[in-house]
Amino acid sequence: MKRTAAALLSIWALMLLVAPAALADEGVGLAGPTTDKTVTFFCFGVIFFFAALVIVLSLLQNKLEKRKEQRRSDLARFN
Repeated sequence: MKRTAAALLSIWALMLLVAPAALADEGVGLAGPTTDKTVTFFCFGVIFFFAALVIVLSLLQNKLEKRKEQRRSDLARFN
């Protein structure tokens, strides 16, 4: 347990030391400079993704519930 805690603590400390240097290219990331427009469109994309995810998973759950009810009615009819 002590080895695991020491290893996790050392990894965490290393990440804290290396993170600023990894992203210190004057605010320019892989997709270029970050602007308000970029952030806004990214956030709209996140909102759209989660809205679509909820809709798709709700439709899937509805379909599975119908199948479950159909099976129950078939079993009740045959018994």
